[in-house]
Amino acid sequence: MLAFVDYESLVYPSHDAPLMEAYGGRYESLYVILHPFVGVPSELAWKATKNYPDDEQIAHVGAKYSWSQVAAHTGMSTCAKLNQALLTTIGSIMKDLCDHAASGAIRKFLESESVWMPGEGRFEPLLQMDFLDVFEAAGQKELIFVPEFPTADPIQRLDLASLRSREVPFPGRGTLAAADESFLLTVDWDSFFTLFYGPRDFVADAVRRNKLEGFFATPFTEHFWFNYALGCCVITLSPEDWPAA
Repeated sequence: MLAFVDYESLVYPSHDAPLMEAYGGRYESLYVILHPFVGVPSELAWKATKNYPDDEQIAHVGAKYSWSQVAAHTGMSTCAKLNQALLTTIGSIMKDLCDHAASGAIRKFLESESVWMPGEGRFEPLLQMDFLDVFEAAGQKELIFVPEFPTADPIQRLDLASLRSREVPFPGRGTLAAADESFLLTVDWDSFFTLFYGPRDFVADAVRRNKLEGFFATPFTEHFWFNYALGCCVITLSPEDWPAA
């Protein structure tokens, strides 16, 4: 019975403390999964439609387009810089932290290519099957969905096969956890990344197998890891960490 397990505590971590301290520091590692940009056929590009593709189009004809590829086209040398540019584009950070030049470079690139921005604040459609693979690799047949506000919306036990066949809609935002709480994936509002907590070897294997672009957090990595003013990009990311080989 879900009522006897404290799944409500598995909501997205506080923004005010290092991410590795979340959930009582129970998890050995944290991998920050960068939501891929969305490559589409030319008929779904911005210059053809001016409309972002819907989830069904992304799932059926979309392709992962990595941050490192976008960085190469726009001259941004770190994923922290690219994240800052994306957050500037959607207007979700304070004015003094915005980088409008970088945001403009992203817009120019997207308007000239068959590529769209990644989705923010949700379980990116291009990653959903990868996330199910993670649970299946752990021998799970179900996952626990903890909504963003579990005191208002019900915690659910969802069947993996039904999610994979899309018989059951994939959750939008919140936390996907193993029933034994041994690992979890969680995404927050206005974020272009998903946090993947769990045993280091298990997480690293899932990352390699599913080619999940991102980086392992350090003890100092915080939610606002893009923030150059706090030096987070230096603490969080070193040249060998990103882009991934």
